Amino acid sequence: MLLAIDVGNTQLKCGLFRAQSLLHRLRTDTERSAGAAQIERLLRGWLEQQGVASSELDAAIIASVVPPLTPVIESALRSSFGLEALVVRPDLDTGVVLLGPDPLELGADRLVNGAAAWSAMVAAQRRGEPATGSIVVDLGTATKLDCVSAQGEFLGGVIAPGVSVSLDALVARAARLRAVELHAPARVLGRSTIECVQSGLLHGHASLVDGLVSRLRRELGCDLGSECQVIATGGFASLITWTGGTGGKLAALVDFPFVVPSNVTARIQESHITLGHVLCELTEEELLGKAS
Repeated sequence: MLLAIDVGNTQLKCGLFRAQSLLHRLRTDTERSAGAAQIERLLRGWLEQQGVASSELDAAIIASVVPPLTPVIESALRSSFGLEALVVRPDLDTGVVLLGPDPLELGADRLVNGAAAWSAMVAAQRRGEPATGSIVVDLGTATKLDCVSAQGEFLGGVIAPGVSVSLDALVARAARLRAVELHAPARVLGRSTIECVQSGLLHGHASLVDGLVSRLRRELGCDLGSECQVIATGGFASLITWTGGTGGKLAALVDFPFVVPSNVTARIQESHITLGHVLCELTEEELLGKAS
C-alpha cells in the first residue's frame, strides 16, 4: 500500500492507496509543533482503526506546505514504519513542465493539483478524447486557481484569501460582526445579519471563482483550449456552489467522471486528499523499488 500524506496549513490529510484506489482516508487539524512521536501515534492509531497492519505499507509520499513539519513526518515514517518517503518538490518529475520565472518556488499543493489534472487529461486522450487544458480550483486556507495547458505546461495561476481566512479577517476588524456557521443560504439576498455574512462569504466566493475562471479562459485562450476542464478540490469545495465559468466544464478532482456543462450550477463534492490517485500512478513503481 501507498501512504500519501498531504500537509496543509489548516488540515493534515492522509490516504491509503492500493494501485489507484483510495481505500482509507484521515483528516485532522495540522499541529505545527507536533513531534515525530505524536505523528507516529496518530498514524498507528489510524491504521489500527482501519485494520491495516504497518507491514502492509510499502511506500509513502508527502506533499507539504508547512516546511517545519516535513522532516518531522519523514522521521516518523522512517523510525516507525521503515519507510523513506518521497517528498513532493518542484524538481520531482510529474510530467508537467513548470513555466514561470522561478518554478522552484511552486508549492507542493499546487504542483500535485497540476499533476493530477495533467494525468487525467492524458488518460482522457488514451480513451480517444481531445486534448484540453485545465483550471484547478483548490478551495482551502487560500483559494488557488492553477492553469495547465493541453501540452502539460503549468502556466501559472491566482492565489486569493480563502473562505475561513476571509471570515476571520472580517470578524477581527468589524466590532459588531461575529463568526457564523459556514453554510450558504438558499438566497443570495440575506434577511438577517448572519445570512448576509454567510451569503457574502459563500455566494461571494463562488462569484469570485466564476469570475476568475472566466477571465483566465479569456486571457489564456488557445493555451487552455475550447473544452477546458475546471476541476475542484480542497476542504471548502463542498460548501461552494459555482458554475465553472462561462464556457467551461466542471469536474471533481478525485471523482473525475463528474462533469457538467458550465451553465448548470452544481455542488462540487469535496476531494479529501489533494494529492490524488495521480501521484500513486506516477510514483508507486519508483517508491516500491526504493522501499524493497
